[in-house]
Amino acid sequence: MHSFSARKPHNTTVHVQNNSTRTHTMAGAHHKLRELSHHVRRTAAALDKAMSRLCSLCKSYAHHHVTERAARWRHALRCGAGQVWPSRLGSLLVHAAYLLAVSWLGYLLLDELKFRAPPAGHGGGRGRSRGIDLFFTAVSAVTVSSMSAVEMEVFSYGQLFVLTVLMFAGGEVFVSLVGLASKWYKLRKQGISISQRVQSHDDGGVELETTPQVANAADIESWTRNSDETSKSPIDAKRLRREAVRSLSLVVLAILVVAHVLGAAAIAAYVYTSPGARRTLRSKALSVWTFAVFTTVSTFSSCGFMPNNENMAAFRRDTGLQLLLMPLALAGNTLFPTLLAVCVRAAAAATRRPELVEMTARNGRELTGYYHLLPARRCAMLAATVAGLVAVQVCMVCGMEWGGALRGMGPWEKVSNAVFVAVNSRHTGESTLDLSTLAPAILVLLVLMMYLPPYTTWFPFEESSGVKDHPTEETPGVRLLKSTALSQLSYLAIFIIAICVTERENLEENPLNFSLLSIVVEVVSAYGNVGFSMGYSCSRQISPDALCTDRWTGFVGRWSDSGKLILILVMLFGRLKKFSIKGGKAWKLG
Repeated sequence: MHSFSARKPHNTTVHVQNNSTRTHTMAGAHHKLRELSHHVRRTAAALDKAMSRLCSLCKSYAHHHVTERAARWRHALRCGAGQVWPSRLGSLLVHAAYLLAVSWLGYLLLDELKFRAPPAGHGGGRGRSRGIDLFFTAVSAVTVSSMSAVEMEVFSYGQLFVLTVLMFAGGEVFVSLVGLASKWYKLRKQGISISQRVQSHDDGGVELETTPQVANAADIESWTRNSDETSKSPIDAKRLRREAVRSLSLVVLAILVVAHVLGAAAIAAYVYTSPGARRTLRSKALSVWTFAVFTTVSTFSSCGFMPNNENMAAFRRDTGLQLLLMPLALAGNTLFPTLLAVCVRAAAAATRRPELVEMTARNGRELTGYYHLLPARRCAMLAATVAGLVAVQVCMVCGMEWGGALRGMGPWEKVSNAVFVAVNSRHTGESTLDLSTLAPAILVLLVLMMYLPPYTTWFPFEESSGVKDHPTEETPGVRLLKSTALSQLSYLAIFIIAICVTERENLEENPLNFSLLSIVVEVVSAYGNVGFSMGYSCSRQISPDALCTDRWTGFVGRWSDSGKLILILVMLFGRLKKFSIKGGKAWKLG
């Protein structure tokens, strides 16, 4: 008992020590837990801060490398449009609005005036034609296409006068003259503004700055840089340009007036001296001067309308009339740049005006901005190209149709008719032959000639930057637009497909008249603003219709309203084809 009692305090001491050690251990663990929790919170805060910075960097990257890249593309498009929009797209919209407005006005006048005879297939009364046919005729006259949906002999003298005005207003020479007059007016206003600024700052000695609202300022600066007279001030260059535009306007106006006056007088004189031609007009109840003026305006404007139904087929034996019309057709279309260059050189030699001399010594197109003013070498090659293409067509027609479509004529008459058709295929559209009787090879050649632009030139020389149609440096925006747009041939294919869809019933029921070649000739003729047509014949119907009557209209006269509307778009598209940006380059065919 004694020994057990003696060891009991020792055990109590050990137990107390163990409790104290356990307490210290728990306190240390709790402290470490607090430190660990503190480190975790600090780490979480650091991670949160790092994530915030990472998100900020990502947003900054997205802004600088995505948003700014899109902004650069938008800026490139705006810069590209800055070169195309005011000078090309803006001009395109103005031309399109002008053509549509004049066409609509012409349609209203044609519909209001009385017809001389009821149109074929319609009732009597005032002899009103269908609205779509009249609007089609008005658009055809303004776009100088001469695609006919109504017989010409049903029109009264008042309506023929309206058509004459429409053809004159839609002619390329007149439209370009209006553009020159507008440009001269703007340059004149600019010159007055500059003179006032010079006068107001003369006493103060303030240097004159270039006004920002100068029309075609880039062209002026480019021409000034290319000038050998490095001492010429910008004001002198602008004054010279203004005077050059004014003098060129007078030259173009003189060509326009002289061509129409001499042409009408020559045609009237020929009719008065030709019993056959006078007899033809008498049978059509047409006065000599009405025929002379209408034909002159139509031929020089490259339209191709005639006041009689048969067009020039009624005068296939009148080689003298054909010889009078061929130079008029060439002067108003394919050879107008050559004629203009000759007249400018003659005026410069006669007057010695500095602006005319400058136009002949340098690139006149770059100085004046006039589309039809080409350099001398280009004009010479253009004339040679036109002569070569006409010669090829004459050889084809004479070689394949000497005993066919040309039979019944003398040798000289055959050659004259072949030359007349060849000249009019680019792009007047007057014809002495029935195109439906020509060989398919000749029709394909005519389609090619109608498709070619009027100033197509074989030019194996390197052009300077001022001779090119678009000398400005292309921006990414312009390249993107050119890559997106289709080529002219692609649009023609789309139009042909659309017309085949609208006329699919006629293609199945009447395949001889509604052949694919006939549709192609009609569409390409409308695109080239030519007016050639293979026509429609009741004798070519597979299932003859007793109610069918032959009419002196184009093939389009038998189309549906949808097909006529599509061809109206084709005529407008072809009339504005000089504003093409030459698209389709993004397509790689190999």
